[in-house]
Amino acid sequence: MEQSVKIPRKEYPKVAQTEYPVNPLIKERWSPCIFSSEPVEKEKLHSLFEAARWAPSSFGEQPWNFILGFKDEGEGYKKILSALWSANQAWAKHAPVLGFSVTEVTFHKNGKPNAHAWHDIGLAMGTLLLQATELGLSVHQMAGFYPHKVIEACQIPDGWEPVAAFAIGYMGDREGAAPELLARDESARGRRPQSEFLFWNEFGKSWPG
Repeated sequence: MEQSVKIPRKEYPKVAQTEYPVNPLIKERWSPCIFSSEPVEKEKLHSLFEAARWAPSSFGEQPWNFILGFKDEGEGYKKILSALWSANQAWAKHAPVLGFSVTEVTFHKNGKPNAHAWHDIGLAMGTLLLQATELGLSVHQMAGFYPHKVIEACQIPDGWEPVAAFAIGYMGDREGAAPELLARDESARGRRPQSEFLFWNEFGKSWPG
């Protein structure tokens, strides 16, 4: 069933319960599976990628490109959708915008391997996600796709690799949504506590601060 009703973010809350104070955008950001089919304004999309543009990167290389497909424009969207795993296609097909992030695996300036490219494109997506939250949009990133299909369908050149797929849009109406998607969207959020990943002086030694 097409999810055509846009749900205001404040009426569909899933705010993180943090242990320490953080920016509200970080608390409000999450990845829904139920999207409205309402198109996303082009100006808002440009704001998202402007945020990505200004993310930090090693040597300022910006080793990222993004490929977008719009549901109301047909072929490009179908190419991207076809490269997703079927489990992701089931819900992502309702989102008005689908895309892939791709990274350059060598430094443009000297051709040497860029071991930080994946880190840097993650930073770019992180800033994009917060900008999306600020604008009332949602983004759901996906690891479930077939890289060889992306390379072929989107004509990715040598020296670049697909990193992640993503859906962009407004949250959709829960009424009529598939039960498994509803369960995912309404499940409680959780993260490992800092005590499990924040170490002091050496790996595995908890910080007593």
